[in-house]
Amino acid sequence: MSVTEKTAKKEDSLLSQKNTMQRLINYLAFVCLCTLSMSSDAKKLYKYQDKQGRWYYTDKAPSAKQSQELDVEIRQISVEAKQRVWLKQMGEKRQPAFVIRNDYFGPIEVEVIFSKHDNVRSTPPLPKKFVIAPGVSQPLFALGAIDEYQGWQYSLNYRYALGQPSAQHDRQAIYYPPFVSYKKFRISQSFNGQFSHTGEQNKYAVDFAMPEGSEVHAARAGVVMSLANDFFKGGVDRQAYAARANSIRILHDDGSMAVYAHLQVDRAQVYEGMRVKAGQLIAYSGNTGFSTGPHLHFSVQLNQGMRLVSVPFKFTDREGKVSGPKVGQWLAGFAVEQ
Repeated sequence: MSVTEKTAKKEDSLLSQKNTMQRLINYLAFVCLCTLSMSSDAKKLYKYQDKQGRWYYTDKAPSAKQSQELDVEIRQISVEAKQRVWLKQMGEKRQPAFVIRNDYFGPIEVEVIFSKHDNVRSTPPLPKKFVIAPGVSQPLFALGAIDEYQGWQYSLNYRYALGQPSAQHDRQAIYYPPFVSYKKFRISQSFNGQFSHTGEQNKYAVDFAMPEGSEVHAARAGVVMSLANDFFKGGVDRQAYAARANSIRILHDDGSMAVYAHLQVDRAQVYEGMRVKAGQLIAYSGNTGFSTGPHLHFSVQLNQGMRLVSVPFKFTDREGKVSGPKVGQWLAGFAVEQ
């Protein structure tokens, strides 16, 4: 999904005009809609028996020496996408201010609205959109009672989209085939593919038929904005698997974002916030998430109107010729000068 929605609620009451505020009840409740590019916390279970015959069941990996000496069984535990964006309250209770925490390694656009409000004012007025850099923002807006002698209550909703809303894709940007130089792979689904390339996010996506464990290289330089590395299952049940693909999202200098999806579990070769070069090894292909079989999904996206939209791009070949991808086409990788 291109937009994630959250909910925050708070209630406050004044007992009377003669009494000062006795209590302020403030709570935040969140509803997360998971996106393809959200990452997760690695969770593995290690089972082994030491020389004394004692069995260990732990989520702490054994030492390298133990791993060599003992028969260690490793099981991947089901994981869930983690939350990356929060609306947080700060300041005085009677005039709370709000900030947004962004754990992505790139900008996001956030819209905050009142879903319910009674005797409440906002400065600046809501609804309002904010562009948030990585980290915690400065105070964005403050709330207060219109009539301080009367009770007041409110409910806030917020949603966000990845990327800078003013970004413009560089149509002259060079994209290299996203795999190792000595391999050729066939495009099994291209732009407007009828199986899964019909929505805005994937309309201009490309799928490469690629065996599991094939090297995946960066098609273009950028910064790793987010990654998911711990999902280990795949299937054709869209509802069950759509948000459970291992993926790497790379933010380019023009503000566009490349998505590499369906990657192998626990084999990312980069970390969030890392600057990567075109042609650099970043991961290995897999069969995780909504997938009919092993392949690599690649697309370039922009934030347009609080939603992720894929944009057309072209690959360059070894002779420097540039062409749009086509179904059935075989592309050969080649070494990129670093």
